[in-house]
This record gives sequence, C-alpha cells and structure tokens, in this order.
Amino acid sequence: MLDVEKIRRDFPILERKINNKKLIYLDSTATSQRPKQVTEAVMKFEETKNANVARSIHTLAEEATGEYEGAREKTAEFINAKESREIIFTRNTTESLNVIMRCWGEKFVKEGDRVVTTIMEHHSNFVPWQQLAKRKKAEFEVIDIDDEGKLKEDELDKIKGAKIFAFSATSNVLGTINDVKKLCKIAKEEGAVSVVDGAQSVPGMLTDVQDMGCDFLAFSGHKMLAPFGIGVLYGRRELLEEMEPFLYGSEMVKKVDKETAVWNDLPLKFEAGTPPVDEAVGLTAAIDYLTGIGMENIRKHEEELAGRLLEKIGGTESIRYFGPKIAKERTGLLAFEIEGIHPHDIAALLDEEGIAIRTGHHCAMPLHLRIGMPGGTNRAGTYIYNTIEEIDYLAEALGKIIKMLKR
Repeated sequence: MLDVEKIRRDFPILERKINNKKLIYLDSTATSQRPKQVTEAVMKFEETKNANVARSIHTLAEEATGEYEGAREKTAEFINAKESREIIFTRNTTESLNVIMRCWGEKFVKEGDRVVTTIMEHHSNFVPWQQLAKRKKAEFEVIDIDDEGKLKEDELDKIKGAKIFAFSATSNVLGTINDVKKLCKIAKEEGAVSVVDGAQSVPGMLTDVQDMGCDFLAFSGHKMLAPFGIGVLYGRRELLEEMEPFLYGSEMVKKVDKETAVWNDLPLKFEAGTPPVDEAVGLTAAIDYLTGIGMENIRKHEEELAGRLLEKIGGTESIRYFGPKIAKERTGLLAFEIEGIHPHDIAALLDEEGIAIRTGHHCAMPLHLRIGMPGGTNRAGTYIYNTIEEIDYLAEALGKIIKMLKR
C-alpha cells in the first residue's frame, strides 16, 4: 500500500494555501504535480550537464546525450517495448497522435477506407482521424457508449474491415477502463492498425505494450509527474520503419545533398530539431519515482479513491455523475453535475475552499453532447498524493454549495 503522507512530503506545492485554505489538488487528470525528486533532477542536469545532444563530442554533449538516450531506454522498459528505438519523444500525447495520423495515416489510408474511433475520445484522438477521413474521402465510424459509459459491445463490429482503430485506454471524462488487450486483438484480427491513447492510463496502471498487442501507444510526461513538454510515441518497429517523417531538418537526416535527403535511423527519423532534453531527464526521474512506489500499488490507491468518490459524491442525491458505477471498472476521477448550477460556478466556489478541480468539456465535446451535457461538467481527478480525507472535504464543500444555491 502507498504511504500517502510520505509521498505528500515530496510535493512542496501541496503546502500552499489558496484563499487561506490548504490546497486540495484534484486536477491531476489535467496535469499532475511534480515531486522534488523530479525538479531536482532537472536542475542538476541544467547546472552540470547542459548541452545539446547527438551533435558534439565534447564531455558535456556526451553526458547530455547519455541522459537523453537513457530516458528513452527507461521509457521503453517502463512500458515493456521490445527495444528503445520504438520510443519516439514528442511534445505531448496530442503531437504523438498527430505524428501517427500524418506519418502513417496520410500514407496508407485511401479513399473508401474506414477509420474508426469512439465517442469517448479526447479531441486529440478524435479530430485527427475525423480530419484524415475527410481529406482522404474515407469513412469515419464512431463507436457509441451505453448508459454506464462503456463501449457498446454490439458496435465493436464497426472495427471489421477498418484501416485504423483509435481508442483511449481509459476515458478522461467517464473514468471508464477499456479492455485494451481485447480491443487490440479485434483490431489485429480485422487487419486494422490499433492506436491507443494512454494519456490517462499510463500514469496510474501497469502498461505492457507487448501484452496489450497495440501497434501504437501515446502518452504524456506531465500527467505522470514529469515536466511539461515531453510526450511519448511508442510504435512497433516495423510500422515506424515504413512511415515517412513530416518534420524535416537537424538530426533526422543521415545524408543531404542538393538533390536528395536520406532519413536517419529510428528513432531519430522522427525527432527533427533540438529535442526536449531537460524534460527527458525529468521523465526518467518521474518513472523512477513511480516504479519505486509500484504501479500495482498506485492502481490500488486509485481504486480506493474512486470508490470514495462514488460513495461520497456519487451518492449525493442532488449530484449526477457519469461513468461506471463500480470502482474497479474506472480510474480515480469523477465527472459530475449539480442540476441547476453552472459548472463554472461550482468550480469557482470550490476554489474559495482551496479545492482545485477541472470544469468544462475536458477536451471531449462529442462525448459531452452524447451524455446530454453541452455546457460541460465538473471533474475531480485524483493521484498518488490525494487522500480519503480530501474526498470527504470535497463532499462537504459540495454539500454547502448545494444548500446555498439550491434553496
């Protein structure tokens, strides 16, 4: 089990007071906080090894390159990729997904092909495929959800004959945990390339791309304790080899003359320009921190917090929540509404109590339209440093808001 109080001591920001109230940070679904081990690792690199990578042969450059490539190896190990060259560093999950769309989708999707995604997707895993289908005059299919926020089993046959099937491992609104292994197996059997958005799943549960059987996986460092500005694109080597880059220049070329250019080997082929070296150092430290705790322990803690959210928030008569009703079937977030009260008003009043949550569409407007919430929802998102007591305090604060605004 997690020693949450010990973990909390590693996060100085949690000592802040907001409106003279102790900060209760429940917006980790948007971005996690950083432990001092991560910020110190980045600072140490900047103070002792700062240099550009894969270019010069002086000591600092060699050390910086070692740190950067070490981050790649660490990331490959963290998700159990076959080899580190299958790890491409990007800026974020969105860029990773767009690299797949541009470099694989543009090359292989043809007119009349079928591109499939789901209604629960973040815009980053919905809009790229929607727009690709329009440009290519391909069919665009969207798998619906049931009333509990799970993918409809009878719509999975939409994957049949598809060229691409893009879906989230877990929903950033519903908290739904999809059966990634099953969905990737269906995609493989139907000849579709599987693209998994792991932005919400990788930070909180064990990830094994070989066991999952996915073709591509995308996730971000900033949702798993690392700095902003680094994302990860995992791709099976065979697919990455046949893809064409869409960013040109710097170290992504092996040879250039007046007439031609030859692309560099993986993974450099997809990493044009100066890479996010500081952020990669931070990602290494973040992975070390998470693995030190144990991903299984993190998932157990998340499940415990999810159960408390369902009990204390979901069990309130005036509150309607969205997603699965069982903690084991969801992540540690809860999107909800209080009828008659605008989400922004709720978030503003909670902020007065020192409670930070997310409000709006959470970059998932098609899903909000599907669940009948065009004006958005509120979302409380937990992580390793949150406690049961904080959930209880949130419930008390919401109770006060309901009494105040629903007289």
